[in-house]
Amino acid sequence: MAQKKGFTLIELIIVIALIALLATTVILVINPAKLFQEARDSQRISDLGQMNSAMSIFLASANPVSTTYLSDAGVVDAPETCSTKCWTHGSATGANCGARYAIARVTTANSSQVVTGGGWIPVNLTVGGASAAIAAWPIDPKGNANATSFYGYACDNSSKTWEFSAKMESVRYSGTSAESVENTDGGNNANLFEVGTGVNAL
Repeated sequence: MAQKKGFTLIELIIVIALIALLATTVILVINPAKLFQEARDSQRISDLGQMNSAMSIFLASANPVSTTYLSDAGVVDAPETCSTKCWTHGSATGANCGARYAIARVTTANSSQVVTGGGWIPVNLTVGGASAAIAAWPIDPKGNANATSFYGYACDNSSKTWEFSAKMESVRYSGTSAESVENTDGGNNANLFEVGTGVNAL
């Protein structure tokens, strides 16, 4: 009677070792952490673009523009507040958007994303019955979990200029990379992605 031949222990160990080696190689080549960072950065670029467009549409339709405040939803001291504060989402842990600007600014946090003046960006996009160009003010893909990953907002009511900012986390979109958006956005901070009409001044 013929005896069945199976794998020996040595052969099984060699096969398992080869599978482990191949799996490790695939993970190193694909680098999922890098892909997640780039995906979050793509979301940041998209979010800031949407916020910038919403603000542009808001000011283009505002009437009159001279009484349209870019902070505190039209509170009397809004012009002064706009030049001395910056805003971020309220769940940010230790986030200090004031450190992002040359002029000293006090960080104001708010956890709401509404666009009717009570959100973390204190602009009422529905003034005069206008239709907001964005449904909610976005927040950083990491959920403002630390002092680096958060969106910031600053403005100047006298010149009606504003800036939205975010810190990129991937090598691809930050620093001196060929695809960096931080040092090619025209802003005055080479370590941030900045959009708006006041990226050079705020």
